[in-house]
Amino acid sequence: MTTTPLPRTTGDCACPEFRGADLSRRGFLRGLGLAGATMTIGSAVVTVGPSAPAAAADASSVLVVLSMRGAADGLSLVVPHGDPVYYDARPRIAVAAERLVAKDGFFGLHPALSPLLPLWQQGKVAAVHATGLAVPNRSHFAAMEAVEDATPGSSERVGWLNRLIGDLPGTSPLQAVAVGSAPPALYGPQPWMGFDRLDEVGVAGDDKWDPTDDRLRSLGKMWQRSRSPLAPALRSAMAAVDEIGPAQAQQQRSSAFPKSDLGKALSSVSRTIRGDVGASVITVDQGDWDMHSDLGTLQWGRMQHNADDLARSIAAFFEDLGPAADRVTLVTVSEFGRRVVENNNYGLDHGWGNVMFLVGAGVRGGYHGTWAGLEAGNDADLTVTTDYRSVLSEVVRTRTPVSTATVFPHFSPERVGAMVGA
Repeated sequence: MTTTPLPRTTGDCACPEFRGADLSRRGFLRGLGLAGATMTIGSAVVTVGPSAPAAAADASSVLVVLSMRGAADGLSLVVPHGDPVYYDARPRIAVAAERLVAKDGFFGLHPALSPLLPLWQQGKVAAVHATGLAVPNRSHFAAMEAVEDATPGSSERVGWLNRLIGDLPGTSPLQAVAVGSAPPALYGPQPWMGFDRLDEVGVAGDDKWDPTDDRLRSLGKMWQRSRSPLAPALRSAMAAVDEIGPAQAQQQRSSAFPKSDLGKALSSVSRTIRGDVGASVITVDQGDWDMHSDLGTLQWGRMQHNADDLARSIAAFFEDLGPAADRVTLVTVSEFGRRVVENNNYGLDHGWGNVMFLVGAGVRGGYHGTWAGLEAGNDADLTVTTDYRSVLSEVVRTRTPVSTATVFPHFSPERVGAMVGA
């Protein structure tokens, strides 16, 4: 791409939009305006919706949605030790009752979740068991789409988080941020931004070897008045990239983050929140919970590793947030659960019901949900007694000003009691 650089002295610029704007670098980027689609800039994938004017940062509540990809086994994470079928169905991989933590008369947490105990004891962790789709769906992709669209029977591809941010005050593309892969829950017309690594968000070529911002000026001149379909997306992307600057300036404060992908992602999320860039919804996709084999025991296997990573990452995240933790609620979602009965490979096949964790602000700690009892047949599932949308509805209703009827159309949520004020 060859362009004629813009004059380095903004006062020489003949463009009225430049003359009327803040003459700083930031003013230049903001002056490009917002509206667009999806654009890759350097390592960052920035996606914004159409007609997205800039908005001031909103310091209200923040919802962090952690998607546990692959269908986690909720019966290993929150063990129903009071149901004898659990131990009959899993003679090799069941977690012994005496090893559970935060144990009550019926449930207990996997011991690898011990890093969450300080938050649990403060009443800031809730586990809602036997949640999921109203009917079983054992296809990862189909179930993921159904869970994240949250509009059964609709042909529209608009996720529940996109409907949520559509009704929140402001329309900045930084209002919703996806760290790592963007979930279908964000798909839709409302603007949002995605990146893999916070520190690498930027405009390619705008670096220390371009101290006079020639790269930005070239792009600005090239695209500012362009009628190309790509122009709005590029203008939007550049403005969004600049708005993320205060988050990049934040330092990691907790040394407890695991060096895993989840630990790194939640560290970036913490910095994004502390940077006060106006993010109200942040999503994180995590790991591989599809354990047909080698789920293992307390001595070996993938469950103990994943559970430990999950717990240590979440604990470090809330520590790293500092005072900002008072406005952050984290919720976990997985597309479905696993079968009740273990298979021959120390694993579990696709099932139905699962557990959801809620952590942080506004959470009513403890175990929640309705238990229908386990069955031990080879095809037995954990029966869903709480539609997952009822759990999410409580979060939306208590932590945002948005109507649950907008976010979950044609759905009448039942009370779960996992959020204060629900």
